[in-house]
Amino acid sequence: MAPSATLQAMNGSVTTAPIVYHLRPLSAGARCYEVTCRIERPAAEGQVLSLPAWIPGSYLVRDYARHVLEVTAASRGEPVPIRKVSKHTWRAAPAAGELLVRMRVYAADPSVRGAWLDERQGFVNGVCVFLRVHGQEPSAAVVHIDPPEFLPPGTGHGWRLATGLRRLTGGQGDFGAFQATDYDDLIDHPILMGPLVAVDFLAAGVPHSLVLAGLPNADRDRLQADLARLCAWHIDFFGPPAPVDRYQFLARVSADGYGGLEHRASSALACRRDDVPQAGLPVNEPGYRRFLGLVSHEYFHTWHVKRIRPAEFVGADLGAEAYTRQLWIFEGITSYYDDLALRRSGLITVEQYLELLGRSLTQLYRTAGRRQQTLEEASFDAWIKFYRPDENSPNATISYYLKGALVALALDLEIRHRTAGTCSLDAVMRVLWQEYGGEDSPGLPEGQFESLAASLSGLDLGGFFDQALRTTIDPPLGILLAQFGIRLHLRGAESEGDQGGSRGRREDRPRPWLGLRGQSGDGRLRVSHVAADSPAQRAGVMAGDELVAVGGRRIVPDAFDAAIDRLVPGSEVLLHAFRDQQLVTITCTPVPAPRDTCYLTLDAEADAATVARRNAWLGIA
Repeated sequence: MAPSATLQAMNGSVTTAPIVYHLRPLSAGARCYEVTCRIERPAAEGQVLSLPAWIPGSYLVRDYARHVLEVTAASRGEPVPIRKVSKHTWRAAPAAGELLVRMRVYAADPSVRGAWLDERQGFVNGVCVFLRVHGQEPSAAVVHIDPPEFLPPGTGHGWRLATGLRRLTGGQGDFGAFQATDYDDLIDHPILMGPLVAVDFLAAGVPHSLVLAGLPNADRDRLQADLARLCAWHIDFFGPPAPVDRYQFLARVSADGYGGLEHRASSALACRRDDVPQAGLPVNEPGYRRFLGLVSHEYFHTWHVKRIRPAEFVGADLGAEAYTRQLWIFEGITSYYDDLALRRSGLITVEQYLELLGRSLTQLYRTAGRRQQTLEEASFDAWIKFYRPDENSPNATISYYLKGALVALALDLEIRHRTAGTCSLDAVMRVLWQEYGGEDSPGLPEGQFESLAASLSGLDLGGFFDQALRTTIDPPLGILLAQFGIRLHLRGAESEGDQGGSRGRREDRPRPWLGLRGQSGDGRLRVSHVAADSPAQRAGVMAGDELVAVGGRRIVPDAFDAAIDRLVPGSEVLLHAFRDQQLVTITCTPVPAPRDTCYLTLDAEADAATVARRNAWLGIA
């Protein structure tokens, strides 16, 4: 069907739009989409168009225009000059009638923030392909999406389409025409296409779907039951009704993908094939917990980020950075509740939750950057640090996701304990939703969350927030957890891959530690990170060094752990490495591994009142 500004909608009404887009998967080999933008009434002085430089939910200037291969314009069948005026902005010459702008976009970004196309599937985040028509951002738009023409006829690939955009033509899974209420709506509904598997379920009466690309044999029954339970918990947490009338999880499944990005009525997910239950195969339970945690995180954002937002992001210009010190609130608190929701909904046990929490604490204690950067600084500097890590990032920065989640935990326990269970972070979040979750909300101003938590609990929390947000002092989680009948234990790491969370097997013999991380590739082992104030750093080991021998014995990447285990704490060892293609010899003295690996246990001696506090927090009936 040819693009038209007038369409017969599914309910029989006529839908008009002054802007019409047409998206075509053009070539799998060239990894290319073609998208046209038909503007009924272009600006008389010449129409300005642009692509966003960043996407809400991911705070880095990504310059999506760099993937544009070609832009042309025409009016009434005649070419119209169009000129680039900035890195992501074009201006077309004045046109006598409607303006048609045609663009080709390269699509080889496997993340949830970009665009992807190959012979097996396609994915589009709207910021990559849909031009903003300056001066007409509030206008409705119609979007036509075509199936790929590059698939041989009769191959049985059976490509389908999934998106949260309002459907105008066709049935579920069909390509066709869709509508967006305005430009913000247009770029807030990712598109997934390919041989898709849909797992449909209801949560609090609201239709939901998990749509999978790349996993034809998904265990639909397990996924349907577990996701319905999880989503129902989230809706009940904030209070019905849900803020959506339908919701989609759009998941690209691959060998090693992981990540997610929240949208208004959907989430874009990238997940590992082995993490998702498959029919007839044993479930990888740790991997499945990781998948459920990802789903939980992005779904919590339906309320907290997509509707409750920092004031700095309301009406933000997607062409330039928007700075806030509040990212710890939005990503950190979400990261606290993502796993807690699994526990409270009954999808994981108390022991499994404590294991996850122990791993988070381990990650915090191993990050020397927490002594250099405060939580507010981490939030503000996300644009230049969090999304641009380098070999020294663990020594210089702290994740507002990680520390933010643990500060949220500390705040929840602090409020619960000091109010004898009459208030909690749960209550703060519900009031936050009621006061700042509306469509016309001006957003959450800086400092308001702190004021709200204090006023709702009746507590003086100034000292807590000053220390947690504006100093580099660790939150006192050992003390707080003990008040809930949970003991925090620290031990040394037992291997390079030891992530903590469990008791360990060799606490009586600490592992030797140099303080370097190795990264293997092409049969070589290169130093990827040197810990601050570690034996390796003091000896002069540098990131990028290619280790070839430890203690006179050749290093094999797969046997690095074994080579370290042979060392004796306190005894010098020679390291041989290539640096700038020159052999260097470094004398290093290993020490016992620092006690920065955490695990948690239930206190068997906790009294009844303590157990009751713990049960209320963890959702144990």
